[in-house]
Amino acid sequence: MADQPVMLITGASSGIGAETARAAAKQGYRLVLAARSEDKLKGLQQELGGEAQVLTVQCDVQNGDDQKNMVDHALKTFGRIDAVFANAGRGGEPGGFSRADPEVWKDMILTNIYGVGLTLQHCLPALRESKGHLLLTGSAAGRVTIPGSMYSATKWAVSAIGYGVREELRGSGIRVTLIEPGMVDTPFFDEPPAHALKPEDIANAVMYAVAQPAHVDVNEILVRPTPLGE
Repeated sequence: MADQPVMLITGASSGIGAETARAAAKQGYRLVLAARSEDKLKGLQQELGGEAQVLTVQCDVQNGDDQKNMVDHALKTFGRIDAVFANAGRGGEPGGFSRADPEVWKDMILTNIYGVGLTLQHCLPALRESKGHLLLTGSAAGRVTIPGSMYSATKWAVSAIGYGVREELRGSGIRVTLIEPGMVDTPFFDEPPAHALKPEDIANAVMYAVAQPAHVDVNEILVRPTPLGE
């Protein structure tokens, strides 16, 4: 068991994070699953092999102490971290730039940008030790202009973080992959979107990236639903 690789996932309690945990478990990974509510992770822990295989950690990614505790607990439990999926994020901003609630913006920016930065800062020492893999959940919204969308702006920022950290880590052996989904049917939406991807589709993209040999660095994976005709 000690030679099993370890993947840490933030935002792991549902959607893309939970499906990536399932996919990684099938590929032999031990897991560190983090979310704001640790209670929501317990069912996933039991499903994927119990405490021997899955560590659950309460973590608000906006809180540096939570993030430090997450990494410390992971290393104390498993001794290593081989892959980090900085996946935690939020949306929800009706009203555009004209009428959106600025408190919603504040929480979104702190989660989607500052939280990602904290995850990187606290996880990179362990990834340097393992010459591991860093993955970030960006978005197709971080490649296009969406009218009135602060969410899109935060995902442009995640794209910039991905490019910037890759350059910072050049020569370290750490691989960096931006995962950029289009519309995905997750709890992110109040109403299920039509013609959307499934969370497992994005989990498959994550697992493709981490499955490549060490000399192959998959920089970006942009995944959109297949366009349907009228």
